[in-house]
Amino acid sequence: MKTSLLSTLLLAATLAHGASLSEALSAYDDGDLKAAAAGFAASARRGEALGQFNLAMMNLRRELPGASDAAAWRWLQRAAAQQHALAENALGEMIEQGRHGRPDPKAACTWFERAAGHGNADGALATATCYFLGRGRGQDMTQAHRWYLEAAKAGDVGAQYLVASMFETGLGIEADARLARYWYDAAARNGDDAAKAKLKAMDEAAAAT
Repeated sequence: MKTSLLSTLLLAATLAHGASLSEALSAYDDGDLKAAAAGFAASARRGEALGQFNLAMMNLRRELPGASDAAAWRWLQRAAAQQHALAENALGEMIEQGRHGRPDPKAACTWFERAAGHGNADGALATATCYFLGRGRGQDMTQAHRWYLEAAKAGDVGAQYLVASMFETGLGIEADARLARYWYDAAARNGDDAAKAKLKAMDEAAAAT
């Protein structure tokens, strides 16, 4: 899975509901997987989406006895029913990777788009790629640009470069050299060498006119 469970736990720590979940987050951080699993299971049974998601991730990572993709799917479904964006994105990834039957690009993109709509940056990136490649969705550069832009705003360097390129060429959006430069600069600041080369070329072209 692309989502780091540990980083997700740290990010979501302030959302913990009750002592059991809070203690489970701390236990996972300390490497006590048995205590973490017990806490997440208790949280999940109480119907808390974060506990359900974290228990699902421990299943996917085979971090508890009897872990399985089937159990992960069940818990992710319950969390997604509460519009938990990380769970929605994880369901899309499971489908895409063939961890819940045969890969189904259309179904995977549906989950990615739900996650994106609920603010998940990985979901936005995956949704954009669905539209960009015409995989699981009809090819639509306007929609691709829309979702790449959301991922770019969230700091994804690859999305920043793609958005810049689309602004530069007018692919899916009206060409805008100023915005192209803005996003190339953002990608360059995040270490993208191709973006740095693009900025240099743009500056040289501007100086020559």
